[in-house]
Amino acid sequence: MKRYLFLSLPALIVVTGVVAQEQMATFRQGTPLHENATPPAIAKVNNSDLRQTRNYPEQPPLIPHKIDGYQIDVHVNQCLQCHSRAATEVSQAPMVSITHFMNRENQFLTSITPRRYFCNQCHVTQGQVRELVGNQFIDVDTVLDIARQPQDGGD
Repeated sequence: MKRYLFLSLPALIVVTGVVAQEQMATFRQGTPLHENATPPAIAKVNNSDLRQTRNYPEQPPLIPHKIDGYQIDVHVNQCLQCHSRAATEVSQAPMVSITHFMNRENQFLTSITPRRYFCNQCHVTQGQVRELVGNQFIDVDTVLDIARQPQDGGD
């Protein structure tokens, strides 16, 4: 009996996986795995140059403009043409954070540390897209407002 159960277990797992796959919502939107889905059009990037609200402490700022074709490699960082300390007076762009000038020992350097040189590892543009999944995110200010409200004792 144990041997029969042991041999039928892999078949049960495969069948369960196929049933689960048919019921699971995916980004493939019903296209079977053996077929190529038509990819959606590439979304337009917000290009307003307006600062966007940060939703939580220490969130890297979003990039409020297009960066298509920007060169960011070991030799050139095109972001620094506007966001470096020397360029901000002319460009009126915000200067990179002082934390980008700190090395691993938290000592300040005269130029941006190499570990903070590749901006788009943390900073991203925002696309004009609809939400793919429901989102109930609450920003930190709302959480603090809720915490400050008097709690009803419910006597």
